[in-house]
Amino acid sequence: MKFTFDRDAMIKEIAITQEIISTKSPLSILSNILLIAENNTLTIKASDSSVNFITKLPVDIQEEGTTTIFCDKFMSILSASPAGEIEFEQKDITVTIKPFAKKIKFQLKSMASDKFPEIASTEGIQFFEVPSKELKEMIRQTIFAVSEDSNRYFMTGVYFEKKNDKLLMVATDGRRLSYAEKEIAQNINDFTPAIVPTKVLNSVLKNAPEEGSVFVAVVDKMIFVKFGNYEYSSLLLDGQFPNYSRVIPENQTSSFEVDKKELEASLKRMTIMIDKKVARVIFKLQSGVLTIISPESELGTADEEIPCQYDGPDVTMALNYIYIEEPLKVIPTERITFEFTEAMKAITLRPEPESDYFHIIMPMNLD
Repeated sequence: MKFTFDRDAMIKEIAITQEIISTKSPLSILSNILLIAENNTLTIKASDSSVNFITKLPVDIQEEGTTTIFCDKFMSILSASPAGEIEFEQKDITVTIKPFAKKIKFQLKSMASDKFPEIASTEGIQFFEVPSKELKEMIRQTIFAVSEDSNRYFMTGVYFEKKNDKLLMVATDGRRLSYAEKEIAQNINDFTPAIVPTKVLNSVLKNAPEEGSVFVAVVDKMIFVKFGNYEYSSLLLDGQFPNYSRVIPENQTSSFEVDKKELEASLKRMTIMIDKKVARVIFKLQSGVLTIISPESELGTADEEIPCQYDGPDVTMALNYIYIEEPLKVIPTERITFEFTEAMKAITLRPEPESDYFHIIMPMNLD
């Protein structure tokens, strides 16, 4: 097996494979990438046994072949090498990597490719097409709200559903919920609702283009995603996702509106004094004024007033500041609306003007 490739083009592809690989042990085949050189194309495959990635790039092949090499070490060699053409040659179990620009030679041990896990083929699978920008926005508005509790594994992914002409994504950890929908499913056949692992969604969010299309298929217990020369496949999470519609308030009678940047800046200042283990911040709402308070701790306390659009009775509520900060990072509007009914009932955080996504936060005890 022997081929030459451009160093910068290869680095771009290997960086994405590293997002998929979860083990760093050089003794594990899952730490390796599978390389298939044929027809002047190099196919690169990576897997963590549940999430798979395939990409292709043009190379100049002198001798076709297949092998696997330790991904992290290969990336380190590429990063340390000068820009330009690099020669890759395998003989027996030894891979020699030689940049043309310098008299450097690296040698890596390879592992037999027959030990690499089989990656499901997309042949015969019917994909549906969605605008990349819309899909990425749905992921961006939900992915941070998944649970980190491995005992509730069915909540560690994002729920993906087609409902009439809309695609929906929902994430929850039991104390908050993020919801996004897009009316982009008019020509999409029905599919079984799926709970999608965050690893594949994070990689799609990072690498899919802002313009153009992404192709998606949900088949049996797997999801497939394609764009450009990239292909992803992932096992879906088993389990019954919570009935999210029961959590969404039907009618909230009160609301207040604030400037997003002012709220972000104030929260940042208040978190200096907040007990990070408790993560509680107090919102004291009065006509025209929102007072944000860091409750007294061993270190001290802090409070700040910011203007808000509100005309109603005084209300005091306790919230987890992380559940406010994270949605604010992905909401692009200048103004934010909080909708509520009572201090101890679900609060809805929306962009202003209203859009096709929102975030629900359950209040904390004031004590």
